[in-house]
Amino acid sequence: MKQFITFLFTITAFILCSCSSSNEKTNTMMNPAMNYNDLGNTGLKVSELSIGCGAFEKMDTAQARAFMDIVLDSGMNYIDLYDASPITRGNIGYALRGRRDQMIIQGHIGSYWNGTQYERTRDLEKTKKGFEEMLRLLETDHIEVGMIHIVDKVSDWEEIENSPFMDYVKQLKAEGKIKHIGVSSHNVNAALAAVKSGIIEVLMFSLNPLFDRMQPDVLPWDKGSLDNLNAGLDPKRVELYNYCQRNKIAITVMKVFGGGGRLLKDDSPLGVKLTPTQCISYCLNYPCVATAICGAKNKNELLDDLKYLHATEAERNFTSAVVGSPAESENDPNEKSTGCTYCNHCSPCPAGINIAKINELLDKAAKSDKDKAQAQAEYNKLEHRASECVECGACEQRCPFGVPVRQRMKEAVSVFED
Repeated sequence: MKQFITFLFTITAFILCSCSSSNEKTNTMMNPAMNYNDLGNTGLKVSELSIGCGAFEKMDTAQARAFMDIVLDSGMNYIDLYDASPITRGNIGYALRGRRDQMIIQGHIGSYWNGTQYERTRDLEKTKKGFEEMLRLLETDHIEVGMIHIVDKVSDWEEIENSPFMDYVKQLKAEGKIKHIGVSSHNVNAALAAVKSGIIEVLMFSLNPLFDRMQPDVLPWDKGSLDNLNAGLDPKRVELYNYCQRNKIAITVMKVFGGGGRLLKDDSPLGVKLTPTQCISYCLNYPCVATAICGAKNKNELLDDLKYLHATEAERNFTSAVVGSPAESENDPNEKSTGCTYCNHCSPCPAGINIAKINELLDKAAKSDKDKAQAQAEYNKLEHRASECVECGACEQRCPFGVPVRQRMKEAVSVFED
């Protein structure tokens, strides 16, 4: 009996020490320069910068392991895996061998390798085969986020919402093979339909200074998608970002650099060349964004992205991306004496106030008596008025132009409500 008690004590002590060592190991990998955000309501904490899977496609296992060393040492703990290529999946599995607990995996459901390339599928047999092969190649029995692969039309969502495909996704969650359900989309209307369903916990969405200005009914690769850009954030995107923020649905950002790095080039569609740091800063400025997924294709690109962690406020300033483009308003600058460009980066407001619209109406009212009357009529139709401002100041922290929003709301009360 004494020997058994001694054995039991030894085993218990070993387990406790092992757990302690594991926790210490995980903690040492967290770079103090990296911030960690809540992944919505999932209970997970994710690094503000995360990694895509593109680099792993053309590496051997040794290179993949070395690349992952840099990723983990930087403090990144989140990876997106959309590619069904056995090489990509296998390399990531090998790179995480022995340290799987240090990485939160966002893996795509409905991404299938057809022997030549990956394809999006809703075929149940292919979907199941693709998912099980992903787990096998990743050398794991689960992933944290099961991301429904590419829903770019409202009709796409409507077709799968109550389908056998969705039943399978929910089954995976019930079995613990995925912990949370997500969806990836490049279309704001489709994304809104998905997040409002009550099914989605994480939204992977294409968000950057260029796409935010596109009309809501186009996709980034559609012909003419860069025509008729909005002067600021498209209202539909404001609705999406506000909804996700209010309902704690996390956004993980893809296409951070404009898709194919367009915003980093001399011929950037915005008319101004941005840095990776500016693009990342733009994304993380949104409170609904949990992490910006850096699509680094190699070590040098990864190191360029990681410069964000030690960048100065001046280096992170993305104001040029908001105002220095062909989409910039051609109004007389004097008409925007407050510095507000109505870009909506002050959103979301906890009181539901459309701050950018009220600022626009204030400026309009200052032009003439006729304009003031029109502004008053528009103001009267607003769902929430300036007098509802709780003066929390969150909007001013997010404003890239230093607009004194709380003061402006008081002015609006004086002009439109007194």
